[in-house]
Amino acid sequence: MYFRAFTLCLEFYILYYGVVASENQCKIKDLVADCSHLKLSNIPSDLPVNITVLNLSHNQLKSLPASVLSTYNQLRALDSGYNVITKIDENLCKALPFLHMLGLEHNQLSHLSVHYFPYCSNLTELYLQFNRIKEITGDPFKSLQELMVLDVSHNKLVSGKLGTQLQLEKLQRLALSANKITQLRNNDFDFLKNTTLYQLDLSSNKLTEFEPNCFHTLGSLHVLVLDNVLLHPNATEQLSQALSGTDIIELSLRNTHLKIQANTFAGLNKTNLISLDLSNNKLTTLQGNPFQWLHDLENLYLENNSISHISRKTFAGLENLKCLNLKKGLRGQGSQPDAESLIDDYSFQGLKNLVQLNLEDNSIAGIRAHTFSGLTSLKYLSLYNCLVDLKTVRNETFVSLAESPLVNLNLTKTKISKLQHGAFSWFKKLKKLDIGLNSIAQTLTGEEFRGLNEVEEIYLSYNSKLILISSSFVHVPSMKVLMLSKSNIVSLNSQPSPFDPLQNLTVLDLSNNNLANLDKDVFRELRQLQVLKLQHNNLARLWKGINPGGPVLYLNSMTELQMLDLQSNGLDELPEKAFQGLYKLSVLDLSSNNLNILPGVVFNDLQSLKLLHMQKNLITSVEKDVFNQAFNNLTALYMGFNPFDCTCESISWFVTWLNKTNSSIPDLKSQYICNTPPSYHNRTVVAFDISPCKDVAPFAGAFIISSSFILGIIFTVFLIQFQGWRLEFYWNFSVNRIFGFREIDHQEIQFEYDAYIIHAKNDIDWVNNYLLPLEQHDQTMFQFCLEERDSEVGISELESIVRSISQSRKIIFVMTQELLKDPWCRRFKVHQAMQQAIQQSRDAIILIFLHDIPDYKLHQMLCLRRGMFKSHCILAWPAQHERIPAFHQKLKVALGSSNQVQ
Repeated sequence: MYFRAFTLCLEFYILYYGVVASENQCKIKDLVADCSHLKLSNIPSDLPVNITVLNLSHNQLKSLPASVLSTYNQLRALDSGYNVITKIDENLCKALPFLHMLGLEHNQLSHLSVHYFPYCSNLTELYLQFNRIKEITGDPFKSLQELMVLDVSHNKLVSGKLGTQLQLEKLQRLALSANKITQLRNNDFDFLKNTTLYQLDLSSNKLTEFEPNCFHTLGSLHVLVLDNVLLHPNATEQLSQALSGTDIIELSLRNTHLKIQANTFAGLNKTNLISLDLSNNKLTTLQGNPFQWLHDLENLYLENNSISHISRKTFAGLENLKCLNLKKGLRGQGSQPDAESLIDDYSFQGLKNLVQLNLEDNSIAGIRAHTFSGLTSLKYLSLYNCLVDLKTVRNETFVSLAESPLVNLNLTKTKISKLQHGAFSWFKKLKKLDIGLNSIAQTLTGEEFRGLNEVEEIYLSYNSKLILISSSFVHVPSMKVLMLSKSNIVSLNSQPSPFDPLQNLTVLDLSNNNLANLDKDVFRELRQLQVLKLQHNNLARLWKGINPGGPVLYLNSMTELQMLDLQSNGLDELPEKAFQGLYKLSVLDLSSNNLNILPGVVFNDLQSLKLLHMQKNLITSVEKDVFNQAFNNLTALYMGFNPFDCTCESISWFVTWLNKTNSSIPDLKSQYICNTPPSYHNRTVVAFDISPCKDVAPFAGAFIISSSFILGIIFTVFLIQFQGWRLEFYWNFSVNRIFGFREIDHQEIQFEYDAYIIHAKNDIDWVNNYLLPLEQHDQTMFQFCLEERDSEVGISELESIVRSISQSRKIIFVMTQELLKDPWCRRFKVHQAMQQAIQQSRDAIILIFLHDIPDYKLHQMLCLRRGMFKSHCILAWPAQHERIPAFHQKLKVALGSSNQVQ
């Protein structure tokens, strides 16, 4: 009993935590939950409830229970393909009212019931392909009023009849391919009479019979796909008749083993067919005039056939044809794979509106004087890899295209070995000429391109040997793209440069040549050039310091350059001005060279650099002085496979940058490996410990800051010590000059004197010499009360002193040793002055120390302390004569200060 209970608990534990683990593995991004490939047997229940897309494909689900899915009632799309679902919950769409897409492909549904989709009125896409559906009971799609795409391909249906009542009014695409349908009856598609069906796919069925009106109920059918259906001649004619009078515009009959006869497409005469695809049918002949019935046809695809002969009648009646694709469609009658097919003169004469002709990968007997005559609208002609005996392109080679307004001519891989003068002179409107992958070996004099007045792109890559001279491109100044890759161009040292006429050039490819010599002005006139490819050349010598005449700076004139490729050039040295002026360069490739030590300013002008490739060099040190500007705006850096020296001096700054940057560094942990020292050999660069480097790198800055701070403090102390009085003097002078000396005292009484002077008798001379002159000052004009001079006559001395003190705004004590010893001053004057100041709540005392008197003695003799008074009201007589003006300035400030007690 206990064992059974334990077993049940264990099973529950495994089941529960297995499901939870699966749920937790779902990838949630925004409102999309991806739970595919998790071997789930149940739908996760802990996903965000507001998801709108749920992917449950490639699991082991047996059903889609509405009770569980109701948690996610905001779903718009549910993909449950690649499971083992055998039936659909009737309430599925009831639980998911907003569902628009339901994927049930690759499951095990064997039939469709009316109970499967009764509430799916908002569904627009339903995918049921790759199931085992044999029969359809009733009308399972009747409720799908908004359905636009229905795919029931790759099942076991024997009929296209999917319902008995009118339904699926908005259906646009119906896929019935790869079923077991053998015939289409007249009433098979009656259930779609009111439908706007656009495309019907019946490919890969074994159709042998088409009843005359089987498509007529599909009045709006535009596209019919019957690929991979084996059509015998009678079935093809039946199909044409069945489509007669319909709205069909595209018909695909690829790989149907079609046999075309004169009346094969006669039934399509009453249609507006625009596109017909007959590719992959192994057609060998086109008897008579098979396309005479298709007057509205615009696109005809005959790709991958074996047609041996094109005559004047072959395309007769296709006067509206615009695109003819014969790629791999022509083959001669011989047994050899490269047997030549024959194109008669004037074979295309009736195709007055043909714009595009594709003859790629064919073997043609030759191009004669009237092979392409009559193509008066042709703009695109491709003879890529066409085995045609061109060899030397003469002026008369393409005379049959003289009336064609060609804009694109592709002659790639046509075994051209020489271009004669005026070879392309007929093509006044040509924009793009591709003659790459040939065997051209000659000096281009420029006459080969005479007449190409509007050409913008010329592809000359992969030829035997091209020699460029000053006049090579003199007749094509409109060119914007020039491709000269792998054409054995050894030198570009001619003057003037062959590129001088190409002032509109934006792309130049000189890669994979053996270039070893460039003139410094070779690109001088290419001021609009944006892309320059020089990879896989031998340009190392040009930038060496020991090069005769110094480094050849051939890039400096290209201010618009955005992409530069110098990969695999053997570069082991970069001059300081190699990239000077390349302010717009965004992609620089220096990979697979031998670079090690770089000048500190070499990348300074690369302000717009986004991608830098420097992998596979000999770089050991990545220093801030060199790479800081280059790394400043990088989107991606490729610097792997370098022998990094993992020391503080070499990569400390680089490792710090790697840890902070938002740039992409692909394969950082696998390609950025330390080579030295031995302690870091074969370890990744990001594992380098930069903490010991912090004592070196940041210390210098900290030392400078702290030293500057200490020196500043010392300088300030000395300045205050020796020149503080002067600074204070000028400060007080400036302030008082602007605002005056006298502070505002609200409700202050009017005084007769500015100050009453209390002094010892022996100090009268000092008072007369240094205080009384302030009364004569032209700006301030202070009025002092001096006992010897201003005492009132007729009253007692005591009364005179009391009255004079009360009539004075301030009271000045001239503090000397004599004052401390003078009993009259000590016992009465000082006492009386303090008494009045206290009674009137006035802060009016000013102390002027002529002698250095300690505070304890001041308190002992006069019951005063310095702390009782404002600091600016305690003045010391200076020992230096030059400081006397500063003393007077302080005294004026004290005399003008407020009397209000703070």
